[in-house]
Amino acid sequence: MKIHEYQAKEILKKYGIKTLESHICFTLEQVENAINELGFPCVIKAQVHAGGRGKGGGVKLAKNKEEALRHANNILGMQLVTPQTGPQGQPVNSVLIEKGCQIAKELYVGALIDRDKNEVCVMVSTEGGVDIEEVAAKHPEKILKQWANPTVGLMPYQARQLAYGLCLSDDIGKKIVRFLLSLYQAFIETDASLIEINPLVVTNNQEVIALDAKMNFDDNALFRQNKIVGMQDSSQDDAREAIAQHHGLSYIALDGNIGCMVNGAGLAMATMDIIKHVGGKPANFLDVGGGATQEKVTEALKIILQDKLVKAVLINVFGGIAKCDVIAAGVVAAAKELGLHVPLVVRLEGTNVEKGKAILNQSGLSIIAANDLLDAAKKAVQAAK
Repeated sequence: MKIHEYQAKEILKKYGIKTLESHICFTLEQVENAINELGFPCVIKAQVHAGGRGKGGGVKLAKNKEEALRHANNILGMQLVTPQTGPQGQPVNSVLIEKGCQIAKELYVGALIDRDKNEVCVMVSTEGGVDIEEVAAKHPEKILKQWANPTVGLMPYQARQLAYGLCLSDDIGKKIVRFLLSLYQAFIETDASLIEINPLVVTNNQEVIALDAKMNFDDNALFRQNKIVGMQDSSQDDAREAIAQHHGLSYIALDGNIGCMVNGAGLAMATMDIIKHVGGKPANFLDVGGGATQEKVTEALKIILQDKLVKAVLINVFGGIAKCDVIAAGVVAAAKELGLHVPLVVRLEGTNVEKGKAILNQSGLSIIAANDLLDAAKKAVQAAK
């Protein structure tokens, strides 16, 4: 789950992390009230669940009231396209009006779960304010990392090592240490999966301030984070993903043209990899789960077929708990209800596979049968052409 910058800053302030004075605004009237209170210069920042807002025209500096109102009017209601939103963009329903400051130094600070080490990785870099992915690719030595043991957490000596590596003054270094320890505490207590502060700035008067804030959370831990769940903005989510979540399906939209329905996350990843291997592009990740019912399968196919980019559908099922005949019945029901308008490639294996194939063969649908996963991927790519 993702939240907006202004919400992330509200959380971080509770842990002693400094941010600039700001107001969240949903209307131009609120913008005018905010700028009258904050003064100039100020920054108008689009609130969307994506980075790279400045590149898309979603962050503007205003030196007077006329500029501020013009920028706010242009940003509010726009469909903001950034490198992280895809070509469809995301709607801007609110802007954060933030007081300006004199910046002496821009830094990067991040914390995320390193699934290889099963620990939280805390990172810092002197290259704040730019794409950290680009820094990692071209200058990996400029990103300093420490891993926090889950038993004892981020230790003060680790925070000191990170702060020392930034080559700052002793006074600023001590403030960075306190910042990192507070950030780690916020990460753990909110069940975050990612926190990014880019940039973390050192001001001319030697303050350390989070100028931006991005927080993502572990969906599996939301049951104990009721306040954070209340921050969810459904307008920023893909409608299909919301429907999938409602039906207990794991669905992520991608930008390919081959719809995928698979039972099991590992098999779904393998299916997507093989589609790429034979020259295709998956349109989605969709795991109907090991205990898929006919109703779930029906809803899953409906979601896939809502994607106008989909030119073929590949169903790859290894029957275990979810039996092949149950999957097949769901596919037939959904296809007949929706009117299947794209080629359908099906690979079935496992429990009740013969029953499943019989259901498909007797359905009257035009189904392309596949012998194995590689065969299925090749036929799906060919059908999509």
